[in-house]
Amino acid sequence: MFDLDKWQEIYHSISRHKLRTILTAIGVAWGIFMLVMLMGAGNGLENGVKGVFGNLAKNSMFISGRRSAIPYKGIKAGRNIRFTNDDFLALKSEFPQLKYIAGGTSLGGDFTVSYRTNSGAFQVGGDMPSMNDIRGLIIPKGRFINEMDMREKRKIAVLGPRVVEVLFGKEDPIGKYIKIKGVYFLVVGTFYIDNADGRNEVEKIYIPLATLQHIFNAPNRIATFSIAPHDGVDPEELEKEIKLFLAARHKVSPDDRSAISGWNSGRESKRFNGLFFGINIFVWFVSIGTIIAGIVGVSNIMMIIVKERTREIGIRKALGATPGSIINLIIQESVVITSFAGYTGLVVGVGFLELIRAALSKAGAKNPYFDNPYIDIKIAVFATLILVVAGAIAGLFPALRAARINPIEALRDE
Repeated sequence: MFDLDKWQEIYHSISRHKLRTILTAIGVAWGIFMLVMLMGAGNGLENGVKGVFGNLAKNSMFISGRRSAIPYKGIKAGRNIRFTNDDFLALKSEFPQLKYIAGGTSLGGDFTVSYRTNSGAFQVGGDMPSMNDIRGLIIPKGRFINEMDMREKRKIAVLGPRVVEVLFGKEDPIGKYIKIKGVYFLVVGTFYIDNADGRNEVEKIYIPLATLQHIFNAPNRIATFSIAPHDGVDPEELEKEIKLFLAARHKVSPDDRSAISGWNSGRESKRFNGLFFGINIFVWFVSIGTIIAGIVGVSNIMMIIVKERTREIGIRKALGATPGSIINLIIQESVVITSFAGYTGLVVGVGFLELIRAALSKAGAKNPYFDNPYIDIKIAVFATLILVVAGAIAGLFPALRAARINPIEALRDE
């Protein structure tokens, strides 16, 4: 039941110690503010780093041939390991754990790509249709490479955003022909990717792998396998098995780690998850420590208030006030201070995060290591509930002291 007199009394009690109450409340508000800001910054860092993976398929990996470093079975070190179409077929046959697999290679040498009078130096990659299921390219216009393109060795191309800008400007590239090393290719699509990494993506052109192998004298050659396993498959264990399998096919020592290299998003994801877990522990440790310091301040001010109101409390008890009503009054006052201070810190912290998000959005360019800082609303509500409980605990000991005050001794207090 709402008791107006009690709330008026709490207000007058707090207003008599304005400076002391404000300074104490600032300590609590600062703790919540730090919790919100640090957690928001941690989430922003996590979003930024995870954004590097873009639309990559879950636990995807990329395996490439390099140069051997260990002699094996009479073969000297320093041999270039070159994968082939037969390796691709063997992997598909021997590893049912693979959801997607694609072979790809790049067109080497110095050359320019041209359209009419416009030209530029771009990376040309030959790939299979399933590569897009792994890489997660976004196709705003046209289409990507398909199986018919591969079977018929069609001269078609899919262009990155920088290629479109340089060769075509504002002209629609779909249906136009570009020249690559003197060979004309029909543009059937354009692409972009969320985590574009310089020339590796924005300045790239994709053509069918079979076409590149046939036209540009790279028969049966594959430089990299792009792989995505089925759900539930351990990506690190699968990577090891695939590397050993390819090493055996190419007579590479199983101990030679430089001959066949691999980048595994599942392994990298585990590392980042461990890092972010440590960051979250640090954030909670610092923030809770600050909040505890603020709560101790609230408890101290309540002790001072009880001491200053000793005579008043004695009169109350002499007039019939029960110990329970005295305890309730002190605890309620403590909860009001901590809740108001905590809510203020929460609102200010969320406001600052929104300002940071707005500034990042206005800047336009996506930061690869920090993006969309936020705090989970569940965490915010949980922190507020903790404050209410902490406020009650902070007021409990002063309240118990007040409840033990002897009315006669209190009336003698000066």
